[in-house]
Amino acid sequence: MSRLLLQRIEIASLFLFKFIVAMKKLLSVIIIFTTSLNTVFAQDESNQYAKAEKEINAVYQKVLIEYRSNKEFVKNLKMAQRLWIQFRDAEIKARYPNRAPGYYGSVYASCIFSLKTQLTNERIKTLKVWLTGIEEGDLCSGSVKIRK
Repeated sequence: MSRLLLQRIEIASLFLFKFIVAMKKLLSVIIIFTTSLNTVFAQDESNQYAKAEKEINAVYQKVLIEYRSNKEFVKNLKMAQRLWIQFRDAEIKARYPNRAPGYYGSVYASCIFSLKTQLTNERIKTLKVWLTGIEEGDLCSGSVKIRK
């Protein structure tokens, strides 16, 4: 082989080596960025869930206080709330059955918090009916007060 060809191969090899090193660094930066971004999203979803959890507890306590004279209702609401928590947890397990670590990807925590927030917000809406009441004339109002 000619000396010139060997020099060109050596230069190309050095360039390729430097290129591979640079790509590894870039890949590391991308992985770190993506992981950080997923952490931010998970934190945001966690904050949203914490807010919903705080609200559901406040609404639940208000309903208990407002209906405290109706002992049978209070007993049944407490039972319903315990069962709802079991339902919420079962719903999450149904959506995300136990799998090998990493199966659901890096946004798994965000997805769990998002679903918990969604289910909690739906329950808040249900509980608020006992606070806002139902319009007069609704024959199926049951234990819910009549709205004035």
